[in-house]
Amino acid sequence: MNQHTALERFIRYAKIDTQSQEDSESYPSTKKQFDLLNLLARELEELGLRDVSIDTHGYVMATIPSNLPAGHPAAGKVPVIGFIAHVDTSPSASGANVKPQVIERYDGTDLVLPGDPSVIIRVSENPELAHNVGKTIVTSDGTTLLGADDKAGIAIIMTATQILMNDPSIPHGDIRLCFTPDEEVGSGTKFLDIKVFGADYAYTVDGDTPGELNKETFSANLAVITVHGRNIHPGSAKGIMVNSIRAMADIIARMPADVSPETTEGYEPYIHPHLVEGEEAKSTLKILLRDFNTPGLEVLRQKLEAIVKEVQAIHPKTRIELTITEQYRNMKDHMGSDTRLLDVMWEATKRAGMQPKWVPIRGGTDGSRLTEKGLPTPNIFTGGQNYHGTTEWLSVSGMEKAVETVLNICRIWVEKGA
Repeated sequence: MNQHTALERFIRYAKIDTQSQEDSESYPSTKKQFDLLNLLARELEELGLRDVSIDTHGYVMATIPSNLPAGHPAAGKVPVIGFIAHVDTSPSASGANVKPQVIERYDGTDLVLPGDPSVIIRVSENPELAHNVGKTIVTSDGTTLLGADDKAGIAIIMTATQILMNDPSIPHGDIRLCFTPDEEVGSGTKFLDIKVFGADYAYTVDGDTPGELNKETFSANLAVITVHGRNIHPGSAKGIMVNSIRAMADIIARMPADVSPETTEGYEPYIHPHLVEGEEAKSTLKILLRDFNTPGLEVLRQKLEAIVKEVQAIHPKTRIELTITEQYRNMKDHMGSDTRLLDVMWEATKRAGMQPKWVPIRGGTDGSRLTEKGLPTPNIFTGGQNYHGTTEWLSVSGMEKAVETVLNICRIWVEKGA
């Protein structure tokens, strides 16, 4: 257990089904997440960490105690730093029976996945593949997602932990670890008490392209449109049936194509029809509203209201409802004025031999909520790509560089405290 590589750990974790579930009434949303959470708690104990715990909500926490002697110039001056990753995988693709495919000395060509040859990781769609020619990458077999989001982050933290516990020559203060459930369904920090966690600053390890660092996320709301109709046997439906599906189809058809994930990038906002279900009497559509500028969410709401009003007039016998729920906010808005947290991760990435760059996350992380709650928590890369689908893949060298970055973060905080 004390000598596993990041790749070995990742493969082991990836094979455990931890898919979360939207609209579940339990927490975590699926009990199977405990399979990995309990394993991580045991592994942390085997590595010799202090204060290892797992609570009823699934949060696993532990402490790597400071190794600074009493006479060290930084003793007592280094803030408690936290590292966080989530165990659950996206509901968007199966996480059961994952078969990681380790491809050594990648040759730079398209990858046809063996479990489903129609699933192809194309070079034309994955420019990062060019940086991995001759290196090792990992894919699924094409029938499931891989789970690099965020089991690569877990493997990175656990590998850095084993190094810190085994190598006293790396100076560090107290370090807190936390593994969370349900991040993919927006509830990763729902019951996480930041006072119990006890970190002064934290980092999620939940990014993607090596060298990319994140201090900005979308602000996010969830819109739900419900269309109420009336059902009756289609053989006698004339003049009586009110088909909610037809009205919902008109709503979807009016969603602006130039404000969608498929047509936007960078800081551009979007409206994303995410999940639709229904029958004649009732149809429901979930829509993701995203904008880096939080007031911009109001503009997106107004666009939806205009669509609903127009379609209601076309289908007067239906009843159409629109509700909007806050999900998370741009972490940049709550990061605070202390730049040390960001300066340290930038320098740590450079020392790992990478060229760091700030990239806005077109999504959210556990860090979005934690930063809003008062624990500044930017995000570190993992080496993963194509999250939430069967073409997901992982750069092993990128994962290893993330381990170096985590270790450098620990060193640099000591240097700043000296």
